[in-house]
Amino acid sequence: MKIIKILIFLLVPLVSFSQEKEKVLILEIKNEIDPRMNRYIKLGLEEAEESGTDLIIVDMDTYGGYVNDAKDIIENLLDTKIPVWVFINKDAASAGALISIACDSIYMSAGASIGAATVVMGQGEAAPDKYQSYMRSTMRSTAEVNNRDPKIAEAMVDENIEIEGVTKKGEVITFSTSEAIKFGFCEGQRESIEEILEKNGVTNYDLSTFELDFVEKTIAFVINPFISGILVLIIIGGIYFELQTPGVGFPIAAAGVALIVYLIPYYLNGLAESWEILAFIIGILFIAAEIFIIPGFGIAGIIGIILSIGSLTLIMLNNDAFDFSLVPFSDIFTALITTFGGIIGAMLLMLFGGVKLTDTKYFRKIALTSTQARSDGFTSSFIPKDTLLGKTGIAYTVLRPSGKIEIEGEIFDASTRGDYIEKGEKVLVIGDEGTSLKVRKNK
Repeated sequence: MKIIKILIFLLVPLVSFSQEKEKVLILEIKNEIDPRMNRYIKLGLEEAEESGTDLIIVDMDTYGGYVNDAKDIIENLLDTKIPVWVFINKDAASAGALISIACDSIYMSAGASIGAATVVMGQGEAAPDKYQSYMRSTMRSTAEVNNRDPKIAEAMVDENIEIEGVTKKGEVITFSTSEAIKFGFCEGQRESIEEILEKNGVTNYDLSTFELDFVEKTIAFVINPFISGILVLIIIGGIYFELQTPGVGFPIAAAGVALIVYLIPYYLNGLAESWEILAFIIGILFIAAEIFIIPGFGIAGIIGIILSIGSLTLIMLNNDAFDFSLVPFSDIFTALITTFGGIIGAMLLMLFGGVKLTDTKYFRKIALTSTQARSDGFTSSFIPKDTLLGKTGIAYTVLRPSGKIEIEGEIFDASTRGDYIEKGEKVLVIGDEGTSLKVRKNK
């Protein structure tokens, strides 16, 4: 008898050890349904499949968000072979209701709610029927997949649907926990994820919450409007300072890095479309052509500014090919403030920072700041100083502020003291610096 007890004592731990723990992964939806949440869920599902997760639980508390991102999320949820349960810990409204219905099982806490999935416009009013029709169809088909009443799912969107004993005409369905249980949109009331597992007989489990890695957190950080505004400032300021001191390299390199850091997060989160990025590049090319190739400031420069500024703004907005009807006004306002805030900041940097930049030790290392005077051994045989000083001529090219002028049939390099002089205007030689004449408009 003692031998049997000893054997049992030795075998029980071995049996317990041999039972592998079930891997349970929690995905948290506790913010607006937007491109960032869309990417978070996508990466979470990929992590679950790669790590051999046995069960996924969505911890839900949201008032909804963008329908197109919710649609992507439910497609990913329906495609995964891993069972997905949702714990509605307070609210699953609008797009949150749609995602919940896509899960295999729904559990709700006391006082929670699910429904109110009417599509609204940016200002909060109901969207046109084409959007409501799309949402009704999506709710209906998603409910059918998981054997839930498709008519009730539609009534969560359309107030004109009347279901006897469930809802009256003129009311959009929003179920409480008890009502959701009664009509088959909730498997039971639970107060925690641990309770959900226990009630389903899952006792030996390893519970973890999916979190973004450092790179993904950095990407989410960069999308912050304040950070985006700083990047816009660096992009514009870098391009400006490079044009002022060609060949230095650092300003344009900073602008290039800032542009990459600006674009990649928005692209990965599904906000920046390829055509928007292409529009920005074309805008910069138009501006460059205006500065270096086309004389004067005309249509090319205006097109370049519109394209570059417009694309930087559009990249931040989840619009559908210029359709902003479902984009909240606050998002549009934030994108405009971010872009123009960065531009204004860049202009202030150019105005006040440009002078200070030339006084720094770094600038003196990479740029010539001293005068190459003849007394120091520097000479120039290109400009006869004594004969041209006080002479008048015409602008052979646009001077902004550098260019070429023509005096008595000869062409000379020239620059102004900051003024812009159009091609063909009369100029007066007021001095010379090295191989270049200093001129002003001849009034």
